[in-house]
Amino acid sequence: MSGSKPDTNSEKRVVSVTKHGQATIPKPFREKLGIDTPGKVLFRETEEGAVVVEHVRSPCEMRGFAKEHGEATTDKPATQLLQEKREREKQDRDDHPSLEK
Repeated sequence: MSGSKPDTNSEKRVVSVTKHGQATIPKPFREKLGIDTPGKVLFRETEEGAVVVEHVRSPCEMRGFAKEHGEATTDKPATQLLQEKREREKQDRDDHPSLEK
């Protein structure tokens, strides 16, 4: 453990992990992340070693994505557009860690 002061303002929950590696994301966290059930999340590790959980949008949520982001006429697949958007968001988070909630 590091000698840093614990963050007393963050919400914490202990959840069980099944023998299959499954855990239930508590409702307050699902609501905060905008995760509907059934749904998908992305687990990623930061350079500092922290594990971050992110909402993965469904194809229905992605409908109209290119048009909304100024790319109404594109030959890029939606998966590539989504990956580029995620990379931009990750870079923004890495550049401005104080903006993460």
